[in-house]
Amino acid sequence: MKDPQGWFTPDNAPPGTLRSTSMDDLQRTPTAPLTLAAGQAACVPLDLVANAATAADLVRRAADRGAALLVLPELFLSGYELPGIVADPAHHTTSAEDPRLDPLRAACADRRTALVVGAPTLAEGRLHISALAFDRDGKLAATYDKQHVTPNERAHGFAPGGGGCTLTLDGWRFGLSICWDSSFPEHARAAAVDGCHAYLNGAMFGQGFVAKSNTFLFPARAMDNTCYMLLANHSGPSGPYVGGGHSAIWGPLGEQLADAGEADPGLAVAVVDPERLRAAREEEPVLVDPSLAVTAGPRIVGGAL
Repeated sequence: MKDPQGWFTPDNAPPGTLRSTSMDDLQRTPTAPLTLAAGQAACVPLDLVANAATAADLVRRAADRGAALLVLPELFLSGYELPGIVADPAHHTTSAEDPRLDPLRAACADRRTALVVGAPTLAEGRLHISALAFDRDGKLAATYDKQHVTPNERAHGFAPGGGGCTLTLDGWRFGLSICWDSSFPEHARAAAVDGCHAYLNGAMFGQGFVAKSNTFLFPARAMDNTCYMLLANHSGPSGPYVGGGHSAIWGPLGEQLADAGEADPGLAVAVVDPERLRAAREEEPVLVDPSLAVTAGPRIVGGAL
């Protein structure tokens, strides 16, 4: 089905709907290519206004290169500043109605480019490391809370999210993830079993780990699920870490399509192509095994981007 703007919404589901998948979802492929971008740039510690302006600039840069969707790193709007966030969560977390995000929303609407950006959030008294998804009108379509928070993040008071999240854009289905989520194969598989064609990850990977993530972790996740993979990683210092950059995009058989290197600001831009996806799934039919006929766990289906 399509909504009045022509964007695909699975089962005509409103934002926040919980749904399960069917084998039909696993066989669907989009009908047209789409351009994605993974962005990176230095962020200012605990300065949401400055970082929202940087995010807006990256939206415009991505749009200039034809991107329909831009993904930015984990906690990009605050920096990876866990003690500072916890010390004053009322000021350092954000939400859909936060006026500090107005420049970001305006950039999305002006350039008709959707955005997924990392931010700290506070819901029902619980802190989360979240990904905010804004549609091409600059409206919040979904919020995904990191499911696999690290022991250090738990120790600082951040709670894990309760479920996965699937977004849709022009017939493409995207599974959201944040940093350590990608180290758990079942997390990407849950997205694939929900019919996702690509797995999007915003991360804080240091220089040592990003060499591993880009050499074998994300290519393996791609081949495990015959899905496109996208990594948006920090570049430069943030909290106790130094981001390794190299935001990148991989094809559904693990082939790297774009790498932002250490550029600041930098973009990895690539076209996701339904024919490449279809060919990969014919070559490696990992999603047609009868064991996958079981019902997947519930996921939040965000509004169309």
